[in-house]
Amino acid sequence: MEYGILSIAIPLLTIILAIITKDVIVSLLGGIFAGLLVLNGYNPLIAFVALFDGVIELLSEGWIAKTLLFALLIGAIIKLLTISGAVNRFVMYLSMKAEKIDSPKGAMLLAYVIGVIIFIESSITSLVAGTVAKPLCDKNRVSREKLAYICDSTSAPICSLIPLNAWGALLLGLIVTAIDSHVISGDGVSLLIASIPYNFYSLFTLVIVLAVIFLNMNIGPMKYAVPQTYHADDIKHEGKATPFPMLLPLLVMVISVPAGLYLTGKGDIFKGSGSTSVYYAVIITLLFMYVYYVSTKMLSHKNYFKGFYEGLGEMIPVVMILLFALFIGKVIGDLGTAKYLAHLLSGNISPVFMPLLIFIVASITAFSTGTSWGTFSIMMPIGLALGATMDLDIPLVIAAVISGGIFGDHASPISDTTIISSMAAGCDHVEHVRTQLPYALIGGALASVAFLVTGWLTI
Repeated sequence: MEYGILSIAIPLLTIILAIITKDVIVSLLGGIFAGLLVLNGYNPLIAFVALFDGVIELLSEGWIAKTLLFALLIGAIIKLLTISGAVNRFVMYLSMKAEKIDSPKGAMLLAYVIGVIIFIESSITSLVAGTVAKPLCDKNRVSREKLAYICDSTSAPICSLIPLNAWGALLLGLIVTAIDSHVISGDGVSLLIASIPYNFYSLFTLVIVLAVIFLNMNIGPMKYAVPQTYHADDIKHEGKATPFPMLLPLLVMVISVPAGLYLTGKGDIFKGSGSTSVYYAVIITLLFMYVYYVSTKMLSHKNYFKGFYEGLGEMIPVVMILLFALFIGKVIGDLGTAKYLAHLLSGNISPVFMPLLIFIVASITAFSTGTSWGTFSIMMPIGLALGATMDLDIPLVIAAVISGGIFGDHASPISDTTIISSMAAGCDHVEHVRTQLPYALIGGALASVAFLVTGWLTI
């Protein structure tokens, strides 16, 4: 059955709800229910039943259950790293070593390197980088605004480029949903990996940050950012400072994923099961953390499981976003949104411009809502279906959605990563937004050109 303009109205309603409510879960639920109303003859009772039956149907699929459990277990890992003191010991270790790089460039590079190393979660990246580098930045007359910019610019971009985290779980889930719905073909992990070189905004942002550090680029309001007064007692050396309690579990997880892909692919890493590999990787990591932390008395058996359960609980909102994101992707597919859009656009807009258009729409959505995850959830199903219908390069389409989501989120004053970065660096939130925006716009402009050129080269 053809639903015409209604197939576009549902995702638009979801975006509008997200802008109005600033609540991703409510917005996704609203869009899902509206879509189910259309699909079920506008009968609210049947749509209500279909909503909750649909959730059960999603959970009955093995790869979805593994992906959701992966996201939950990532929360447990993050919590255990925190309550065990692993993060604090890492911070102390870096603070002590920071004296060896006692210069403005050294202080900024410290924050940059921490952002690259800690890819497990964007908030932890910003918080650790800000905490460690702040005293050294103050000492060397580097403004807190510039530190906040570095923290913000190495959190979400790195998490999207090294997706062994909850970001990867969401993106992989959205891609595999499109594969299972026969919207696109291929392997989810392979497509996600293939999209990384096209993630232009994240790549340009990391390069721009390095240029800011080495060339002392102060653009726009950043020229007038005033460094804070340095207090010698800001750096505290106490307790046992060591990086191993934090880095070793991350190393185990990083090694476990390709090992899982190799085993599930029966010797071919590109044919392995992504959902199975990341699922068992976090289980192996949690087992390693139990043996390591309990044997070294960093945590007792009781406190380990207390932190484990608390970490699971803290990830429930994220898991709900992921679940409803998968659901709305299915609803949009059933409505035939992408086919209708492709029919409207064919002959009017050249496929060359589609990657750029997807990037721009994703950017606007993320800027308006302040969430890259919500943007991925809404835009990925539409982008992938459009890409398949118009015969676009699928990894390029995936990257356009990811880059747009991160660019809009990076520039948005209501983004949680923007707020956390300003808090971690100890600077005013509004000033962080003002001073960061010119750099974000440069990255966005470069990414736009790159998507236009790559769209032309791949058609």
